[in-house]
Amino acid sequence: MTRAVKWGIVSTADINRAVLAGAAESDEVDIMAVGSRSLARAEEYAGASGIERAYGTYDGLLADPDVEAVYISLPNSMHVEWSIRALEAGKHVLCEKPFSRHAADVERAFDVAETAALHLSEAFMYRHHPQAARLGELVASGAIGELRVIRASFSYSLYDTGNIRLSPELEGGSLMDVGCYCVSGARLLAGEPVSVTGTVHTGSTGTDAVFTGLMRFPGDVTALFHCGTSLPDSRGLEAVGTDGSIFLSDPWSCHDPVIELRRKGAIERIEVAARNPYRLELEDMNAAIRGERLPLLGRADALGQARTIDALFRSAAGNESVEV
Repeated sequence: MTRAVKWGIVSTADINRAVLAGAAESDEVDIMAVGSRSLARAEEYAGASGIERAYGTYDGLLADPDVEAVYISLPNSMHVEWSIRALEAGKHVLCEKPFSRHAADVERAFDVAETAALHLSEAFMYRHHPQAARLGELVASGAIGELRVIRASFSYSLYDTGNIRLSPELEGGSLMDVGCYCVSGARLLAGEPVSVTGTVHTGSTGTDAVFTGLMRFPGDVTALFHCGTSLPDSRGLEAVGTDGSIFLSDPWSCHDPVIELRRKGAIERIEVAARNPYRLELEDMNAAIRGERLPLLGRADALGQARTIDALFRSAAGNESVEV
C-alpha cells in the first residue's frame, strides 16, 4: 500500500472544505494538522474536521516535524510570504491560486523551493481533472482544425463589502479570484500570450468588480474572456477552430464533466469520468513528494499566469495594449 503523505493546512478558509473532502477520498492523503491565528479557532476547526493537531499560529504548524507538506489557503496577498516560510521550514507547498500576479515573487519562491529540493505548486484543481486533459488532446489533435478563438467566462455575485474577496489590501477582485481560471484555460490551449488588452469596472471597495480581457497568442489565436464579482453566474470555456468548436459548460468546477464537440452541423457529447479534482491535485503533489514525477503545475505555469495577469492589470490601468 502506498504511504500516505502527512499534510497540514495553513488557515481555516472556506475552500478547505473542498480540499478536505478530496483528501477523505484518498488513502494517500493524511491531513493531520491545521494552523490558525488563534488556538481556540484552530481547535474548534480541527475537532469539526477530524484533524488530529491544532496550532494557534501558522509558524506553530510549520514547526511540526511530522508535517511533510502544507496546503496554503490564506488570502491572495499572503500566498508568496507563507509559501516561502513553509519551504524554509522544510515543507512541500501546494498554494491556492492565484499564487501571485508578480513574476519576481514567483521566481523568488520557486528559487527557494529549488534550493531546498522541495516541491511548490499552484493549486488550479481543474487542471488535474481528466476533462482538462481531454480538452487539450482534442484541440492539439486537430479535432476542430486550426485553433483561432478561445472564449472563457467565470463570474458570480458578491456584494458583502467585508468579504476578503473584495479587499484591495488582500489582492481581491474578480481577475485574481476567478478570472485567473479564464487566463489559465486560454494558456492551456494556446500557450503564452504575446500581448493583452484589459478593461475594468471598479466596484465600491476598489477592486475590479468586472474585468474583460483580450489575449493574443502566437499563430493568430485570440482569447476573449470576462469575469466578475458583480455579475450573474457564468462559467464556460469554448475553443473555436477552422473546422468546428469545443464547448465546456463546467470547465472550472468539473461537477458535470462533459465536452461538446461541434462540427459538420452535429454535436458529439464526450462524457468524461467524474473525479474529484481536489483529490487529484493532492495526489499529484504526493507523487512528486515520493519522487515518482514532477508536479503537473510548476514554475513555468505559475510564471506564465503571473506575467499575464500583471499585463492585464497594467493594460486596464493604462488603457492600452500591453506586451507580455
